[in-house]
Amino acid sequence: MARLAHFVAHHRLIVIGTWLVLTIFGGYAAGQLSDRWLEDFSIPGADGYEANQRAVAELGNGELFPFVLVLRAESGDVTKIAGVEQAIEKTAAANRGSRVSSFFNTGDQAYVSDDRTVTFANVYAAGQAGFEGVDLEPTEKALAGALPKGVDGYVTGIDALYAEASEGDEGTEPPSILVEALIGGVGAFVILLFTFGTLPAIAMPLVIALVSILNTFTLIWILTYITDVSIVVQFLVALIGLGVAIDYALLVIFRFREELRHGADRETALVETMRHAGRSVIVSGSTVAVGLLSMIIIPLPFIRSIGIGGMLIPTVSVLTSITLLPAMLYTLGPRINSLRVLPRRLVEGSDDPNKGFWNRWARTVMHRPLVVGAVGMAIVGLLLFYGLQLNPADAQAKDLPGGGPGHQGARVLTDAGITEGVHKPFQIAVEGSVTPAGLDQLAARLDDTEGIAGAAAPPPARAGDFALVEAFSTTDGSSRETRDTVNRLKDDVLPAAESELGGGIQLTLAGIPTEEREFIRAVYGTFPYVLLFVIVLTYLLLMRAFRSVFLPLKAVLLNLVSLGAAYGIIVFIFQKGNGSEAIWNVPATDSIISWIPLMIFAFLYGLSMDYEVFMLTRMREAYDETGDTVRAVSLGLARTGKLVTSAALVLMFAFFVLSTSPGTDIKQFGIGLAAGIIFDATVIRALLVPSIMRVMGRWNWWLPKGAARALRTEPSPLTETR
Repeated sequence: MARLAHFVAHHRLIVIGTWLVLTIFGGYAAGQLSDRWLEDFSIPGADGYEANQRAVAELGNGELFPFVLVLRAESGDVTKIAGVEQAIEKTAAANRGSRVSSFFNTGDQAYVSDDRTVTFANVYAAGQAGFEGVDLEPTEKALAGALPKGVDGYVTGIDALYAEASEGDEGTEPPSILVEALIGGVGAFVILLFTFGTLPAIAMPLVIALVSILNTFTLIWILTYITDVSIVVQFLVALIGLGVAIDYALLVIFRFREELRHGADRETALVETMRHAGRSVIVSGSTVAVGLLSMIIIPLPFIRSIGIGGMLIPTVSVLTSITLLPAMLYTLGPRINSLRVLPRRLVEGSDDPNKGFWNRWARTVMHRPLVVGAVGMAIVGLLLFYGLQLNPADAQAKDLPGGGPGHQGARVLTDAGITEGVHKPFQIAVEGSVTPAGLDQLAARLDDTEGIAGAAAPPPARAGDFALVEAFSTTDGSSRETRDTVNRLKDDVLPAAESELGGGIQLTLAGIPTEEREFIRAVYGTFPYVLLFVIVLTYLLLMRAFRSVFLPLKAVLLNLVSLGAAYGIIVFIFQKGNGSEAIWNVPATDSIISWIPLMIFAFLYGLSMDYEVFMLTRMREAYDETGDTVRAVSLGLARTGKLVTSAALVLMFAFFVLSTSPGTDIKQFGIGLAAGIIFDATVIRALLVPSIMRVMGRWNWWLPKGAARALRTEPSPLTETR
């Protein structure tokens, strides 16, 4: 690292110029990615998903959620009012290539309320599911223009509810991504202002983040010509890129200013910074990359592409932090402390162990490690209690906030006693030569099944030797109860019905609820292997970096504890409903949206490990100099406490701003990240890490000769020191 520091210092203009050119090109590359993202969320090999795809191929529609048309009569039997059937047909016709299922083409009472004033029809439009949602305006206009007198009409369904959930109060548009980014940027600026107090030091982390993000987009643009890359990667690049780049920049800048404060000239200060902080950045970046790369174990193409593409984020951030940032620091030298906007005494630490908050806190922890550790464990235990109750599932219709005709239509259905299962119906794929009477027989069998409110065999859902039977669960397709219905249908009902139909007929449970369960099974069924991969590789990396058997074990276990606590926070707030409705207008959801725990893992594991590596690097350095555990842990905590909390506050503010978006999923995601980051920086890093290390004493630093030889590093024998 010293040679790299000298090279960067002596060729700083070339280094800065090269990164400038690459960053400009990165802006161009980011613009080229808009039509190269993968928007496919396939589950290859899953029975329900594959059956759904065969249905789309045979019928030409069904990839999208159904548009649920709701018609309510002011009085009388809605099915006997002239023009109701025609209104449904005209609305379906507004979606070219669609099919419809309703009372009028099935004769089934499942589509009509008990008092017969309300009926619904499911319209399955042609087209593919994408990230941008569906345009419902033509469907809404067609229904409004076709309604007979005395009948109200609504277009609802999952797409309509999600669209309204993404709007602000009273249907207003939410703040744009640009506005949210500006708010987050201003918040980061203010926090960095109180962290550094000088404009050059404040600007550098933001510059490094910008350069890292744009250059990552360049590599991802190239990667899209080699393999498919999920559109989700762009959000990972923005958020994780912001997080790790600012983290690494803060670490390097803190150390550089500290070396200058101790009287070093700018080149000596840079060399010392790179020898210690630079090495820490590389170790930290490696662990973040391992966490993201682990997602290639999950057998879903889009998640694997997230792992491959996401790994580029810490790679580029490390490169900018050990080349561009040192070049800028050397160029500025002592001028990094110029343009001061806050007094030095408010922002800079003290070398006097009796002064400053973090020095005093370090002394407190060293004197009372068991008390501090017990407090930390009590908080962790409470949150883990809730974290273990995590229920990953897609959002239920009732949990999607917002107002508008979509929500009004959903309430009309519920008030009329019609099941919420109509939004996410089951589809039973019938393959083989079967008569209409056989399909009706299957529908009747399903109708008598526990957990099924009704079933029918719509004639438009037939093509040759392929047909679909539609069934509605008694509860929302994403509810806990529907899981039992899925198992009952797959294990008992359909095999028996298949035997009755005979003649080589194949029945497959498909539809939205089935596919949702298959996604959750594919992700969380392999999640233990993901954790094992991360734990083993991270442990080996840190074991070599810190020349210790115990420290990497503690780091890995505390990171998992931190992750579980973050899950506990969102379970407590959203799944259990403690404050979610009062603060975010979201009632208790009884679940956390299925993709959120995975993405929280992808974000938090790496960022949490950053903070661990920063602290342990400084503690190991101090121990090698003093041989005293108490002094090493005290100095490490005092020197990195402000760094870790400052970095966490910047990210917490950015993630909290994200949570102000109207959608339930974004609220859960933003709060999970914001609370998880600040919890890790405080409870884990300020309470548990130093107290555990104080108790473990000399065992913190032990690495036997055999292990050291295998890792190609120096052993660290036990000593008699504290």
